[in-house]
Amino acid sequence: MVLGFATALLLWAPVTVSVPVLLTEAVILVGGMAVMLVANGALLRWGLSPLDRLTKLMTTVDLLRPGQRLSVPRPSGGGEVTELISTFNAMLDRLENERATSSARVLLAQEAERRRIAQELHDEVGQSMTAILLVLGRAADDADEPLRGELHQAQEITRESLDEVRRLVRRLRPGVLDDLGLISALTSLTQDFATHTGLRVTRRFAPDLPALDHETELVLYRVAQESLTNAARHADAERLEVSLSRAEGAVVLGIRDDGRGIEAACEGAGIRGMRERALLIGGSLDIVSAPGSGTRISLTAPVPRKQP
Repeated sequence: MVLGFATALLLWAPVTVSVPVLLTEAVILVGGMAVMLVANGALLRWGLSPLDRLTKLMTTVDLLRPGQRLSVPRPSGGGEVTELISTFNAMLDRLENERATSSARVLLAQEAERRRIAQELHDEVGQSMTAILLVLGRAADDADEPLRGELHQAQEITRESLDEVRRLVRRLRPGVLDDLGLISALTSLTQDFATHTGLRVTRRFAPDLPALDHETELVLYRVAQESLTNAARHADAERLEVSLSRAEGAVVLGIRDDGRGIEAACEGAGIRGMRERALLIGGSLDIVSAPGSGTRISLTAPVPRKQP
């Protein structure tokens, strides 16, 4: 419309210019030039707007939040710009796939290392401390006071240390997850957490949860474990709620606390690790929090399709 008006204005203007220049001719020429400049500026702004959106996405893109893409403009908007945006979207696809693959390798290696350390703690440290307990017990039976009391005290300290080693083994390798399943593992995790932190933990597990594969159950367990650890360390909470519910084609793990909340920009290594685990199973992690209003973490894990 602007271009049509400018063109009509220039066509209406006289072809020749009087000498000296008349005021009406000068007004028409200046007005036409002004309209053309405004029209060119508007066209440039419209043509370069995809590049502005591309620049903003480049500065904010996060591979742990996949799916951030730009709509490709029509070819009439400029073939080079369309090709640039298409190439950038393709680059994001490749980077997200490579990140997911590398994260899967790292997390699988991490789980293997945890199992190895847990096995060594159980076989070496645990058995050695059990032997120490037996030796201390026999020595205490044959000793006189006050040595007997000191040996009983050392025996008690060793027993507490053995209990701590066993707790570490359970955290590193949740055997109950392999033996009894996700709900039993989360029940054991929350009970152990409440015992050691003194926080009140409420469990809400839906009874009709679909069957999940071991990898999905392990991701749900690790995210719950990390969320509880973060709540104990940073949230200054008194009560927590851990829930498992069923959604359409997915299982949703929820962890809610009544603590002080977190800033949106304060995502540390723990939360980013949870996001990587969510991506490993094709899930999504959502965190809703505000200072003074607690934190709610929700992991939506898709139910694996049954093989025909």
